Amino acid sequence: MFRSRVATLGVAALVLAACGGNGATTQEKKTELTLYNDKGAWTKFFDEMGALSKQRIGLGMKPTGYTDSAQYQAFIKASFRTNVKPDLFTWQTGGMLEEIVKQKQVADTTAVWQEAIKAGDLSQDLAPYYTIGGKQYCVPMNVAYWGMFYNKKVFDKHDLAPPQTWDELIKVADTLKQNGVKAFYHTSVLFSFVWFEQLMAGTDPDLYDRLSTGQAKYTDPGVVQVMERWKSMIDAGYFINPGDKTDPGDVLKNGKAAMVSFGTWFNTSMTQRDMKAGTDYGFFVIPNVNAALPKTSMIFESGPLCSLTKAADPEASVKYLKWWTSAEAQEKWATSRGDVSANPKVAIQDEALGAVTKDAGSGKYRLVNRYFEATPPPVLTAALDGFGKFVTEPGSYKEVLETIQKAADEYWSTHQ
Repeated sequence: MFRSRVATLGVAALVLAACGGNGATTQEKKTELTLYNDKGAWTKFFDEMGALSKQRIGLGMKPTGYTDSAQYQAFIKASFRTNVKPDLFTWQTGGMLEEIVKQKQVADTTAVWQEAIKAGDLSQDLAPYYTIGGKQYCVPMNVAYWGMFYNKKVFDKHDLAPPQTWDELIKVADTLKQNGVKAFYHTSVLFSFVWFEQLMAGTDPDLYDRLSTGQAKYTDPGVVQVMERWKSMIDAGYFINPGDKTDPGDVLKNGKAAMVSFGTWFNTSMTQRDMKAGTDYGFFVIPNVNAALPKTSMIFESGPLCSLTKAADPEASVKYLKWWTSAEAQEKWATSRGDVSANPKVAIQDEALGAVTKDAGSGKYRLVNRYFEATPPPVLTAALDGFGKFVTEPGSYKEVLETIQKAADEYWSTHQ
C-alpha cells in the first residue's frame, strides 16, 4: 500500500522486550487490542474503526502505523522472538505470508473464513490468496483493483477522454506531451514494479503467471520485449522524473502528471485532498497492450489483517477479525476511506470504483495477482532494486533482467 510521510516508530521499541513488553507470555483478557500496520497514513481511519469496535463488540483497537516498509517488516519479524507482540498486524499475501505461516507464527483463521463465506461476508474467490496447506490464515484487511487515476481538469482542458485501447492511451500521452504535460507518474522506490506488472499482464498474462512460479525466465524474449516497450515510453518523455519525491496524491492534484496508476486504495489520497470524483479526478481500467487477449487484465491485490499464534489474548484477536469481516465494519472501513471492500454486501459510493468492483466480481476481467504478492520475497527484492535502476537508466534493461533472473535461479533451485 502507498505510504505517505507520517512519523514512524523506531525499531528501538524492541528494547522494551527486556522489560517484559505487553506480557504476551501470560494469558490475559483484553479490552483494547494493538494493531501494528505499515499504513501510517491511515491512522485516522484505524482510530475510527477502533472506536466503532469498542462500541459494537466491547473491544477497542489502537493502531501503530509505520510508513517505512522494510522497518515495519523488521519489527514484526523481531516481535516473534520477543514479548513486544502485536495483537493484530497487517502483512502481504503470497510468499511473505507463507514464510511466517511456516514458522508457525500466524493464527489459523479457517473457522472465521468458513463462517464469513456462509454468511456472505467474504467471497470464496478470495480464499486461495489466504490458503496455505489447506488452511486459511488472516482475513482481508482490504482489497484493491488497479487502474488509472487521472486529473479530469487536465483531460478536459485538452479535450481528452479515458482510452478504450492501448493505442488510444498512447495517443493521449502524445497529446499531453505536445502540450508540455507529463502523462504518467512513476517512481524508483518501492513501487518501481508498477509499470512492469501492467505491461506484462496486458501483453502476456500467462507469461506473467509463469514468471511468478519459476516456469519462465526474466531473460525470455517476451519479457525482454516488455522492457523494451517500457523503455520506449520512458524515452518518449511520457513519465515524470522517477526520483521526484512529491507525494503521488499531490502529483495528480497539481497536474505534475496527468495520470497515476495505483490500486483503488489510492482513492483515499484523493478524498484526503478534498478532491471530488467525477469533478477533479476520474478512474479508468487500463487497456491491454495486446488487443487480442480475450479479457482485459486487471491487477488485483488483497492485504491481510493477521493475529499471532501466541497472541496475548487469542480469543479477543479472533473476535476482532470476525467483526472486521462483517458488513457493519466493512461499510465503515470502505466509506471512510472512499474505497472498495472485501465484503460483497457493501455498496461502493464512488460510481467508477463501484462499477469496477462489480465487473471484477462478475468475471469480466482477468484478475492478475499484484507483482508484490505474486513474486517470492528474494526475487522481489532483486526486482525492486532492478526496476528502480532501470527507470533512471533505461538502457540497463538487459543487465537488470539478468540480475533478477540470477536471484530467481537461486530461489527456484530449492523451491520447485
